[in-house]
Amino acid sequence: MRTQIKNICCIGAGYVGGPTMAVIADKCPHIKVNVVDINLERIEAWNSDDLNKLPVFEPGLDEIIKRTRCKNLNFSCDIEEKIREAQMVFISVNTPTKIKGVGAGQASDLKYVEACARQVAKYAKGHTIVIEKSTLPVKTAEVIKTILEDYQMFSTNDNAKATFDVLSNPEFLAEGTAINDLENPDRVLIGGQNEFAINALSQIYSNWVPKNKILHTNIWSSELAKLTSNAFLAQRVSSINAIGALCEATGADVKEVARAIGTDSRIGSRFLDAGPGFGGSCFKKDILNLVYLSKHFGLVEVANFWEVVVSLNNWHQHRISRLVVKNLFGTVTGKKICILGFAFKANTNDTRESAAINICKDLLEEGAILFINDPKVVPEQISKDLLVNENKTLKSIESQNLFNYEGSWCSEDNLEIAASNADAIIVLTEWDEYSKIDWDLISKKMRKPAWVFDARSVIDEKKVLAADLNLWKVGNGSI
Repeated sequence: MRTQIKNICCIGAGYVGGPTMAVIADKCPHIKVNVVDINLERIEAWNSDDLNKLPVFEPGLDEIIKRTRCKNLNFSCDIEEKIREAQMVFISVNTPTKIKGVGAGQASDLKYVEACARQVAKYAKGHTIVIEKSTLPVKTAEVIKTILEDYQMFSTNDNAKATFDVLSNPEFLAEGTAINDLENPDRVLIGGQNEFAINALSQIYSNWVPKNKILHTNIWSSELAKLTSNAFLAQRVSSINAIGALCEATGADVKEVARAIGTDSRIGSRFLDAGPGFGGSCFKKDILNLVYLSKHFGLVEVANFWEVVVSLNNWHQHRISRLVVKNLFGTVTGKKICILGFAFKANTNDTRESAAINICKDLLEEGAILFINDPKVVPEQISKDLLVNENKTLKSIESQNLFNYEGSWCSEDNLEIAASNADAIIVLTEWDEYSKIDWDLISKKMRKPAWVFDARSVIDEKKVLAADLNLWKVGNGSI
């Protein structure tokens, strides 16, 4: 049995829901796609005439929104109405790590997912296919299904005859390349028990994804595959950073080591770039989820293995900030430091779990004065992440008065101003513009002896050294 899906609702207009639904609308003009969220400010941003104000920055997203919005793609807060109209509902809401109670610090907090399931149960009409799009722990589909079925059993509402199927369709997006990942996916994973529902979702993706890339599994395998995929990628990041630290100690070059091992077809070259550590919304959260699940099922050794991946990532970030302090004569108190990049990676404005957060916090605690530059991250977001408000008056202060502003920071769009009288520059995000800096000009602005700490290996070391600057590169050490 096949059905033609004509109306989709996605609950959650964030980093996953917005871009995913935009691409579906673009590839399936015959389907009406509604994205709903309780956050009015976010919905207004999606509906803004100024495409530079979209709540999510992804290369190519603005053009898709321009083509589809108000045609077959709509953003609203009309959750009840859009669920009622939909044949298929995607749940794409945040699943943060619990901060209290059972599993605190490791387990996912599913309160938003549960709330969505109750909304679907209450408002859906006829038969509705409910799809997990958020990254969720194994067996979450069982929770959603129980909520849907129990509501129908005890409900006296007029939708009591509604029926449901639940599928798992995890996202495999890398921020900064999300649109390409959606348009040309390595695979689309659909987990479920009902062939009718699986085929209905497969039919949507087959509008642009080759059928051999649409994989069907049972629902539990689908949920676990998402967690495992992120855990394996994060493990590679921690592994190469661990080797990078060893390279610095021994005089080896981590790029040469990575190239050598990456040519092995069993290993491959992806995710072997040393850096300041992994960030983003998923890696740490998903690994901690695996840790919690492993402990729950009595697999202590498995839990310990994955927990070390996160511990090493944290150690590495703090290691970088300690190296900065050490090379600046053991103190950064009252010293101006220019931070290049705050997003967790280039081509996104997402700062969640960014390495820059821990590194900047360490330096602020040491009394440093930070001038932070990032082409996409707004100062308000930096304030939230650092838990310290921006001190805008820093921009007009003479260098000799900086001691009065220990542990403060400000944002600065102009690189020359950010570097003026700075003792050090730290590259924390691999924005392309940072690889094109005129180091001769910047060097003249800095206070000597000045340092450049390249945690992304994106700058030309010959030009930095020729400009009479000291240089440290991740995986190489001081050069």
